[in-house]
Amino acid sequence: MQITPTPLPGSALIDLTLLEDDRGFFARMFCRQEFIEAGLEPLVEQANVSFNHKAGTLRGLHYQLEPNAETKLVRCSRGAIYDVIVDLRAESPTYLRWFGAELTADNRTAMYVPRSFAHAYLTLTDGVEVSYQVSTPYTPGAERGLRWDDPTIGIDWPIPPVIVSDKDANWPLLSEASVEAR
Repeated sequence: MQITPTPLPGSALIDLTLLEDDRGFFARMFCRQEFIEAGLEPLVEQANVSFNHKAGTLRGLHYQLEPNAETKLVRCSRGAIYDVIVDLRAESPTYLRWFGAELTADNRTAMYVPRSFAHAYLTLTDGVEVSYQVSTPYTPGAERGLRWDDPTIGIDWPIPPVIVSDKDANWPLLSEASVEAR
């Protein structure tokens, strides 16, 4: 694995190191020790998958409050997504800054999302499948969200979202409520 820090401290892109031969390739997708050595939380409590029919489907921006804050390792196994994280750590020099990267079945890159970050993705193709390894079980009472189009954050989505759930479309803007109050 190749672990590359992003501009938001604590987050990273994870690329595979392919061991190739005439059969194809083999690669390690996760290694607890390599995550520890890179300063990343290696816990995996739950594994999830989502399927999205249409390009332009947006899921997020989601996060969970402490003590249920989660780390995620997100990988696109079919199609392509634009994956976005937002730093919600009030003490961080990158508070409310975002970072995005294209994750595809072809590039096999994964996004490591630290706790106290919001996460979203936008499908760039039809028939997208995304898998997540998550450090904490989903806890409905701890779930919160940010609006995907909040001008305070100013995410530059590569294509316009066309399918957004009612829940994700109706999170309040940051100007209407603080992150902590959500």
